[in-house]
Amino acid sequence: MTISDLRRRGLILFEAISGSRAYGTDLPHSDTDLKGVFILPETEFYGLDYVPQVANDTNDEVFYELRRFVELLLKSNPTVLELLGTPPDCVVYRHPLFAAFRAKDFLSKLCRQSFAEYAVAQIRKARGLNKKINHPEPPQRKSVLDFCYVTVGAGAQPVAAWLARKGYEGAQCGLANVNHLNDLYAVFVDDTPDRRHGYRGLVRDPETSQDVLLSAVPKGEEPVAYLSFNRNGYSTYCRVYREYQEWEQKRNPERFQNTVQHGKNYDAKNMLHVFRLLRMAEEIAREGQIHVRRPDREFLLQIRRGEFSYEELVTEAEALVVRVEEAFTASALPEAPDKAAAEQLLVNTRRAWYAQL
Repeated sequence: MTISDLRRRGLILFEAISGSRAYGTDLPHSDTDLKGVFILPETEFYGLDYVPQVANDTNDEVFYELRRFVELLLKSNPTVLELLGTPPDCVVYRHPLFAAFRAKDFLSKLCRQSFAEYAVAQIRKARGLNKKINHPEPPQRKSVLDFCYVTVGAGAQPVAAWLARKGYEGAQCGLANVNHLNDLYAVFVDDTPDRRHGYRGLVRDPETSQDVLLSAVPKGEEPVAYLSFNRNGYSTYCRVYREYQEWEQKRNPERFQNTVQHGKNYDAKNMLHVFRLLRMAEEIAREGQIHVRRPDREFLLQIRRGEFSYEELVTEAEALVVRVEEAFTASALPEAPDKAAAEQLLVNTRRAWYAQL
């Protein structure tokens, strides 16, 4: 089933322009996002292939089946709650039955979690992005040997520096486990002219190896030093490097260019949504209303233009989180939406829809 099918078959209860155009923070090049609610025909609803939602390929047009829509309302999902607060100029279509769905009937203290905690996750995301921008991973990936150190007196030296100082080649070295000590290895060096000991070197391949390489050591050979492999450090590095590479490949080029151009080293659109969500949460707690069209539009656009420093915004956002927590503690809102009333509304709407066909 596609969105075109929903329109062709007349299954849409509600359709609206969402996102930045609904918030009033859109720019000339902003996309037009669509969200909506549809209802399955009776035979398909009672059949085996329930369809909870339908979206286009880019996911900027999403329609929720009525039951799924109510389920998300009961969880205080910001996206579906915002649909009930859509500004009139963004409503594309509203069936008369949909008028019974009112935001005030679904606002509760659960919004603290759904709005504010999501915003906190976005702050963490912004911190991670800030780190990626200011401390990018070098294009050349580090190897296992970059995390290996050799004992020198009472200290240690990177294995590459140790080899250079001693005049050894990695290929003439052999490693053997040291009993009872994890990731510590005895280092043996084959000084024979024909390398008769057959040591295998420190790693199989410096570019691709994920571990050090062990060798068989003839009886009576004495180690010249001990090598420690920082396995945990290497594992952490590999994870961070992989995440950076994935971020670099998947990042939105336009948003990244905006981040670079304003020179403040944060994703401005990301931080805009942090403040939008937190301020909406505070308004819900104090006023019992959801304001989708933002009264603080100019402030949000200042963030998007990069007029504040990253540190200023994170400090202000963290202070706003505290205010939101205090507001919900004192709020007269119910702990959660009335599930029984929501279920009855769902049943009544579906019955009325099927009765009119």
